[in-house]
Amino acid sequence: MTTYGEPGSLGGPPTRAEPSVGGDPTTTAERIRRAVEGVIEGKPEVVRLALTVLLAEGHLLIEDVPGVGKTMLAKALARSVDCSVRRIQFTPDLLPSDITGVSVFDQQRRDFEFKPGAVFAQIVIGDEINRASPKTQSALLESMEERQVTVDGHTYELPSPFMVVATQNPVEMEGTYPLPEAQRDRFMARVSMGYPSPEAELRMLDVHDGSRQVSPLEDLQPVAHAHEVVKLVEAVRSVHVADSVRRYAVDLVTATRHHPELRLGASPRATLHLVRAARAAAALAGREFVLPDDVQALAVPVLAHRLLPTPQAQLGGRTAEQAVLDLLRRTPVPDPSAQAAWRQARRL
Repeated sequence: MTTYGEPGSLGGPPTRAEPSVGGDPTTTAERIRRAVEGVIEGKPEVVRLALTVLLAEGHLLIEDVPGVGKTMLAKALARSVDCSVRRIQFTPDLLPSDITGVSVFDQQRRDFEFKPGAVFAQIVIGDEINRASPKTQSALLESMEERQVTVDGHTYELPSPFMVVATQNPVEMEGTYPLPEAQRDRFMARVSMGYPSPEAELRMLDVHDGSRQVSPLEDLQPVAHAHEVVKLVEAVRSVHVADSVRRYAVDLVTATRHHPELRLGASPRATLHLVRAARAAAALAGREFVLPDDVQALAVPVLAHRLLPTPQAQLGGRTAEQAVLDLLRRTPVPDPSAQAAWRQARRL
């Protein structure tokens, strides 16, 4: 297990962000996005989704084959914000107490003293999370859902903001354990990096081939303070969601529970995550209200990893992502006139 506890650091000396200029929350989000994209070549949609999850108070699961930049994305997002960061390398011998902490008997005080684990940070990077046993993986369940840790009957609050960014290899890879359904359901969204385009891979060679003394990740300086992220989160909470859009999100999630190709549909937590993520997407677009387009754009990354296809669907090569796309085509979209009326009322 590797931990890094200093604000703004991932193994190097702590650095400080420049003070923010202006009060527009989208300005801070744009600075973070540009900083991460300076390290991750040719994946603007992946970076945007990671930022959306951060502002929606969620957790992100990055799943793909080795070597495509999963850990690099997690590190770049963590380094771009001046806050406490810890990285956990998940291995088969990792214990739950390594994550949550342990009570140690102090001989001088004649009492037990709690030693916090690696989860006590504002951004926690769980590298290759599915290489640890399910017992160890479950140590994150309470912290991800309730932002707290209970050890030996005592409950300890986690700092704010709090986000888990976990990477995992596909379950077909050697030495991996499938994430339990309860664990997957606590991740707001899952994203796959995918292979870069040839042009992006050429640019990557220019900056990552070892000819430079300092890598782009080491060059990356924090561009936002933790308290600015908290303000961003508060701004996202105030984004308006019309009743028709709420109903649309509920209809989409409910439809997953009756789809003939799915043996496990999405939970009510998925509905909450979908609406929260849509709020964050609207805020990043500079809007005070959520559109059905926001819900549609986030439906696959927010819902697909929670769904389990039937054996018949798997034999036919059907995936959970295809089922969500099918439901998006079949579920009626709300009338945009309701949003137009709300915008008109706001202007008045």
